[in-house]
Amino acid sequence: MSSGPEKPARVPPRWFIRSAWAVHRGLYRLTGGRFGLWSPRTKGWGTMHLTTIGRRSGAERGVILGYFEDDDRYVTLAMNGWADPDPAWWLNLQAHPEARLVVADREYTVRGHAATTGERERLWARWQELDKGLDELADRRSRETAVVVLEPIDTT
Repeated sequence: MSSGPEKPARVPPRWFIRSAWAVHRGLYRLTGGRFGLWSPRTKGWGTMHLTTIGRRSGAERGVILGYFEDDDRYVTLAMNGWADPDPAWWLNLQAHPEARLVVADREYTVRGHAATTGERERLWARWQELDKGLDELADRRSRETAVVVLEPIDTT
């Protein structure tokens, strides 16, 4: 017996996504960073705070993103809540690749770039393990979702 056609992945309304992330960032700021970030787990991603430099304003811009670790690198997706345009933080990082990254217990200066073809496939597969609906959500966008790799810079 067939269960019928599969329902498309449900994504909350845009206003809800934007509001939820604004509240998350606000709690992070209000608590001085004590609330809002967590480390990834074996079967789940963590959250980090990334501060980029605005491509037009030159001002610092902060965002909280999901991530997982790949050796000593941090991997996230430029997904913009699954809306079609690329997120501003990713456009800023492309213009100014150096940024500041805060994870649950560390802070780094990092350099970001889009994963290359083979690397992207491997890292996307890891995201698929962490988020079973990833492909269906990514298909909602007209462009490929960039897999962004953030590498700590040795500043010593």
